[in-house]
Amino acid sequence: MSIDTTTAARVAKLARIRVEPDDLEALASEFNTILGFIEQLAEVDVEGVEPMVSVTPQRLKRREDKVTDGGQQARILSNAPDAREGFFAVPKVVE
Repeated sequence: MSIDTTTAARVAKLARIRVEPDDLEALASEFNTILGFIEQLAEVDVEGVEPMVSVTPQRLKRREDKVTDGGQQARILSNAPDAREGFFAVPKVVE
């Protein structure tokens, strides 16, 4: 697949990036280089290779999945401009 200047201009517009008309040729060339790298990756045989999260083996920390109230209500409400009965108090906005 090859990217021309028209397609490069469209991609720039979709990404909301202003690209001067003089720079579209260079942008199209960069896109073509990136697509070349992707095509090289598609040629790699990954049959039997398990996905990994990191290059070094790691075990994720696990905790029991239980519902709590967080135990920080007073700390959270301490910065509220107006708190009543353990909740944030806000002005009424709907009549």
